[in-house]
Amino acid sequence: MLWVIYLAIVILVIAGLWKAFEKAGVPGWSAIVPIYNVYVMTKMANRPGWWVILTFIPLVNIVVLVIISMDIAPKYGQTAAFGVGMALLSFIFWPILGFGDAQWQEAPVTL
Repeated sequence: MLWVIYLAIVILVIAGLWKAFEKAGVPGWSAIVPIYNVYVMTKMANRPGWWVILTFIPLVNIVVLVIISMDIAPKYGQTAAFGVGMALLSFIFWPILGFGDAQWQEAPVTL
C-alpha cells in the first residue's frame, strides 16, 4: 500500500515538472531524463551547465538546487521563498507551478 502512495507522489512530481518545463518552452519529456532535467533547470535559471556536476557533491547539491530553484521561481512570477519550497518540498511546489496559473515570464529557454 505504501508503494502506491509513493508511486502517486512520483507521478505527480513528474507531471508537475513536465508542465512547468513546457511553460518555459522546453520539451516536457526532458523532465523525465535523469541528469538532463537538472541541466535544463540550470539553463532555466541562467546558470552555467557545468553546475550539474555540483549536484553530485554531497551537501553542495542541496545548496545548488536551492539556488537554481530560487532563480527559476521569479521567472514564473513567484517569490524566492517559493523557490526554496521547490527545492526542499518538490512534491508540493512543482505540481503547483506546473498546474497552477503561473506563466513563464521570459523568452523560451534555449538549450
